[in-house]
Amino acid sequence: MKRKSEKPERKGLLGKAIDKVTARDERAAAEEAAKKAAEEAQKAAAAARDAAREAAARHAAEKELAESKARAEAAEKAAQEAKEKLAEMEREQKLAEVRAAREEREKRIAEARAAREEQRQKAVEEEAKAEAKVYVVQAGDTLGKISAKLLGDGTRWREIWEANKDQIKDPNLIQIGQELRIP
Repeated sequence: MKRKSEKPERKGLLGKAIDKVTARDERAAAEEAAKKAAEEAQKAAAAARDAAREAAARHAAEKELAESKARAEAAEKAAQEAKEKLAEMEREQKLAEVRAAREEREKRIAEARAAREEQRQKAVEEEAKAEAKVYVVQAGDTLGKISAKLLGDGTRWREIWEANKDQIKDPNLIQIGQELRIP
């Protein structure tokens, strides 16, 4: 039961006005707090977007750097291969030059040998001409007897005949007093 002393409190106009002002102030403070919270949320969202953009830019830069490094490594490898190929080409060129020089030297040596051989052959021929003996045919001589006497072998008569074909038409007919060249 209610006591008579406990009466519901009634507010007067002033109390009601104070309550309204207080409620209004509280609403304004709540609205201000909400505005600040919304601004803070917008700032946080903007910061998050900026951080995401920065992370994406950093990722793109890292990816571009990795690609750039890969291209640089490929270019370095290609440059090394080109250097090696150039060095190989230079070695081949030097080898070709050495071979050409060797062939030229061998050609000069062969020419010198041929010239020496030709000179030797001429010298032999001249010596043979200089040493050519002349024999005067005697009575009873035949080419076989002359070759046996002068060449030491009677079967070498053909050599005498070949050396004197200009004056001996028939090897069986030689004349006394005829001068024969003996090879």
